[in-house]
Amino acid sequence: MEEETGGDRSSFVIGLIENRAKEVGVAAFDLRSAALHLSEYIETSSSYQNTKTLLHFYDPIVIIVPPNKLAPDGMVGVSQLVDNFYSSIRKVTMLRGCFDDTRGAVLVKSLAAKEPSALGLDTYYKQYYLCLAAAAATIKWIEAEKGIIITNHSLSVTFNGSFDHMNIDATSVHNLEVIEPLHSTLLGTSNKKKSLFQTLKTTRTTGGTRLLRANLLQPLKDIETIKARLDCLDELMTNEQLFFGLSQALRKFPKETDRVLCHFCFKPKKVSNVVLGIDNPRKSQVLISSIIVLKTALDALPFLSKVLKDANSFLLANIYKSVCENDKYASIRKRIGEVIDEDVLHARVPFVARTQQCFAVKAGIDGFLDIARRSFCDTSEAIHNLANKYREDFKLPNLKIPFNIRHGFYFNIPQKDIQGKLPSKFIQVMKHGNSIHCSTLDLASLNARNKSAAKECYLRTQLCLEELMDAIREDVSVLTLLAEILCLLDMIVNSFAHMISSKPVDRYTRPHFTENGPLAIDAGRHPILESVHNDFVPNNIFLSEASNMVIVMGPNMSGKSTYLQQICLIVILAQIGCYIPARFATIRVVDRVFTRMGTVDNLESNSSTFMTEMKETAFILQNISERSLIVMDELGRATSSSDGFAIAWSCCERLLALKVYTIFATHMETLSELATVYPNVKILHFNVEVKNNRLDFKFELKDGLRHVPHYGLLLAGVAGLPSSVIETARNITSRITEKEVKRKEVNYEQYEGIQMAYRVAQRLICLKYSSQDEDSIRQALQHLKECYANEL
Repeated sequence: MEEETGGDRSSFVIGLIENRAKEVGVAAFDLRSAALHLSEYIETSSSYQNTKTLLHFYDPIVIIVPPNKLAPDGMVGVSQLVDNFYSSIRKVTMLRGCFDDTRGAVLVKSLAAKEPSALGLDTYYKQYYLCLAAAAATIKWIEAEKGIIITNHSLSVTFNGSFDHMNIDATSVHNLEVIEPLHSTLLGTSNKKKSLFQTLKTTRTTGGTRLLRANLLQPLKDIETIKARLDCLDELMTNEQLFFGLSQALRKFPKETDRVLCHFCFKPKKVSNVVLGIDNPRKSQVLISSIIVLKTALDALPFLSKVLKDANSFLLANIYKSVCENDKYASIRKRIGEVIDEDVLHARVPFVARTQQCFAVKAGIDGFLDIARRSFCDTSEAIHNLANKYREDFKLPNLKIPFNIRHGFYFNIPQKDIQGKLPSKFIQVMKHGNSIHCSTLDLASLNARNKSAAKECYLRTQLCLEELMDAIREDVSVLTLLAEILCLLDMIVNSFAHMISSKPVDRYTRPHFTENGPLAIDAGRHPILESVHNDFVPNNIFLSEASNMVIVMGPNMSGKSTYLQQICLIVILAQIGCYIPARFATIRVVDRVFTRMGTVDNLESNSSTFMTEMKETAFILQNISERSLIVMDELGRATSSSDGFAIAWSCCERLLALKVYTIFATHMETLSELATVYPNVKILHFNVEVKNNRLDFKFELKDGLRHVPHYGLLLAGVAGLPSSVIETARNITSRITEKEVKRKEVNYEQYEGIQMAYRVAQRLICLKYSSQDEDSIRQALQHLKECYANEL
């Protein structure tokens, strides 16, 4: 199992199945943390956008699909989808009979750590039949391919995992630079541009890093969970002793703690000694290492308990109660202490780790193991004696004898110590920097004997640990809990709290949440770019039921795209339970984020810029909900001006009818007329001053429409277009603009009364969600009455 679960690589195996009703069932099995995530949904897009989003989230190493016979009408089928878009991922086709929902339900009931009633399996069995069928095929393949049996009541099973969280489609993840940056370097600077994930990636453990990535791709929707994380951050920011104590406690846990769970949740199938493969010593070594890591982790628990004992926040107090006061951890540590030597510690240096693994089990438990250990010690001592002999015989005082897993021991000789030619006794000579790496026949012989003795130690140690492993598997659910808690603490302490503490005071603040209130951000900043530009200009946003669309206008390079990205990233940060770069923010929980940004031809799917634009827009309009956040940048500019304007206007009307929060950036000044027809549209512009025919960008957002005359022509002049061409263009655009201004004035006068009444209604709705006292609200109402009377 270790090949699939090491490092930062993904460890998910996914089963996919669909029916003719466009329903898709997904079973995602995490080999690293022994978790099974089940999702079932209706695929609303013929291009499988929802499925692509899930596959992007899990980033699987294997995808299991049935034969492609039941694809819905007009859709290619999941098997063909994998061939077209995920050709680099291993695809496994299993017979339709392997996708058995009845068998899947039985497996989930027996393998889940929680009771079936707690999972809701009994109630929702018919609803989840497709993902249970996918689970049956996935578990069958894993057990057959890896030669293991999954321990009963060991899996962490979650249903509908994707849609209990905010959904961000793969295109939006790319546009917003959540995981990877669009461009590696920033124009005009040598600084490397980072993504949001890379900005926050100061976690210590691989599990913590993966949890951070998962949270950024699927932020939380449950307000209570978000508040629990924010309360925890509040306590860490105000209690310095707790913050540094937790940081120190987490450093005591090995980075691989979550990975070792695989070896307790998965039990190897019984085989006789006759058919033991050559790879078995390696598997034995991994098992021993897992026991040592577990022992080290359990030894670190008392210090964590001491740090958390006086914690007040619900999250930290609950961790103390569920882990630090749980007697099962002490029981497991006691069982380990009966077999494993107390002096054994987890080590990362290869030869130290090998020695610790060989001497993990206490002396006297197995006679054959003690003999193998003596052989291992004798050959190790002989190798070091050989090195001393060569230092004297060949006058090489700086000769070293390093060790690596692949080659074993070898000689390292500085080139400055070699006078003339290296003696012929040395073989396999390689230059490495200012040193020479080499060996001799004597060393090669001792290496082989040392490696053989170590293998024998591993095999004998594994036999000694079988009973201990079975005992640990009985309580594997508490180890799963410990790993999840360590990953969560790693993310909150080493990522969130570390980032906040490294910024100047009050640069990051706690966001507030409402179920139906406005999205209001005061002095918000871009969480990625503010670390690159010290003079980053903050800007505000306000969206509510009465003003649910903002149209942002301004010249090219004035900051529109950055602003759109900034709002989305702040919302994502808030809903993962982190502080945000703003003076103040109150956020209505968002369930989906959609973006339409960028203009690039998609040659792979034979789509022009405009077709790509329309496909993305169609996906948005087909999948939005009332709580979605829509961000659209320059819609309709890739086709004719009349058609582009008509499409942009029509899409805006559709979004206004759905009352979804929308931020729309455009160069089309005629779109500002939406505000005269629809009072819930607000026009904003980025302030730009024209000095000596040059644009001075202020990057400051202001209310209303400001016409910057001929900014396109000014930029064209900077780019080097001939002056005669620019002058002709100036004459043409002046005539067009004159007609447009007259028409706008007529429209404004026609709708001015409606606008005024709507502004009053908008302020009344804001007061509805206000948390102020009764007297303050009365004063606000009186002020509103006076303002309305004056406007009349």
